[in-house]
Amino acid sequence: MNYSYFCPCPRGMEGPLAEELREIAEHSPSLKVHNHVPGGVHCSGKLTDAWRINLHSRIASRVLLRIAHCGYKNENDIYDLALGAPWEDWFNVDHTIRVDLTAIKSPLTSLEFTTLKIKDGVCDRFRDQFGSRPSVNTKTPDMRISGFLDQRTFTLYLDTSGEALFKRGWREDTGDAPLRENLAAGLLRVAGWKPGMVLFDPMCGSGTILAEAAQMLAGIPAGARRRFAFEKFHEFDADAWLAMKGGFKPSPLPATPTIFGSDISGDMIAMARHNLQRAGIQFEVPLKQIEAQEVKPPTETPGILLTNPPYGERIGVRGDSTIATDEMAQSFFSAFGTTLKQRFAGWSVFLFTADLGVPKLLRLKESRKTPFFNGALECRLFRFDMVAGFNRRESALPKNSPPA
Repeated sequence: MNYSYFCPCPRGMEGPLAEELREIAEHSPSLKVHNHVPGGVHCSGKLTDAWRINLHSRIASRVLLRIAHCGYKNENDIYDLALGAPWEDWFNVDHTIRVDLTAIKSPLTSLEFTTLKIKDGVCDRFRDQFGSRPSVNTKTPDMRISGFLDQRTFTLYLDTSGEALFKRGWREDTGDAPLRENLAAGLLRVAGWKPGMVLFDPMCGSGTILAEAAQMLAGIPAGARRRFAFEKFHEFDADAWLAMKGGFKPSPLPATPTIFGSDISGDMIAMARHNLQRAGIQFEVPLKQIEAQEVKPPTETPGILLTNPPYGERIGVRGDSTIATDEMAQSFFSAFGTTLKQRFAGWSVFLFTADLGVPKLLRLKESRKTPFFNGALECRLFRFDMVAGFNRRESALPKNSPPA
């Protein structure tokens, strides 16, 4: 039987996710990728295709299975849809539940009340059939039910993932402002990085970008180290799942390093090393404690520099607390921009940041800027193509001198 799925993702990553899902679909005759909309991608396939996406997608936040869909005028219509849906086909009364609701341009005044109506519909269905109802657990539920409202229609989903997919199961420590794993994976794809290419993160923090890249290089699926909600569904076939999980072929370990990282903080370097080990990386990812403005290219071959630089207070974490943040950021980015211009000719540099003034601080002109959201925070991925001798702005040249 085929089902409809919706795979939400970080805002701005819909195109890269659709591309990734099409690659996953190459290994399944039943998985079909449909349109992408703001916030995610629609697809369809067998139940095993939901397993496959959960296991292999690095960019999706969840895989939601569509249970019911209808037009609505008020909360009672929503209650009726929840009451009429066959929840007992998927889980039993002993499983705990949580209900989440997202709305865009819905005329309903209280999302809280509407969420309650969905929960009542689910619970009343179980009570009518079995004389008891599932308990609610908002922290660690067995089953997550998601509702989506737009202006006229309402859709009910059952979450096949459980915990959000960016929780890969290897991270213990995150540092000050961690980048979510699925966003890091999406940034690698947008930057055009592929396994075998040189990658350098000079402000690697707890190593999220490096771990995602290293798992791709090793051929380790994103979901190899965690459990999923679908494992608790009725008629879950554990043997088929184990066969799928064990069916991936690890890539041969690289003979020489192509992924490199550095950070100003020794604690962060230790944390990144630990996270790489937990992510199952069995080859060397050279990590160095050094200030970003002092770095040199780790290889003769130019590659991709991708980093999520600290901004605001994070710059001052180990800096001089007597210097104002703005002043510190200015001197940091100015020095880092000089390093890029002088040492990284031929490299493609990508900076992911919420500080939209970074190109000006670096004194570099971006060749592309792509908007993304890190949670609720609006960010940009700036691309700078480091061409020898052409990175100075005209205004920075002395008067009457010919351009370099």
